[in-house]
Amino acid sequence: MKIFVAGLPYDLDDAELMEIFEKFGTVISAKVAIDKETGKSRGFAFVEMPDRAEAMDAIENLNDISLGKKPMVVKAAEERR
Repeated sequence: MKIFVAGLPYDLDDAELMEIFEKFGTVISAKVAIDKETGKSRGFAFVEMPDRAEAMDAIENLNDISLGKKPMVVKAAEERR
């Protein structure tokens, strides 16, 4: 299951994001979106977890907690059209 994560601190990297989600189960990938021009984080990311129950647990427990100045938004990623 693919998860969308927003409201991330700009200094958070892929490894740190993966570590946060691994507390809830297996993580296939954790990618922080990087601005192509500046090379800096855009403040959001996508995490992929193979087990839906673990992914839902992560969403439930991580949504609305603060890692920085603002609360994170953690939800199921919407499919691209």
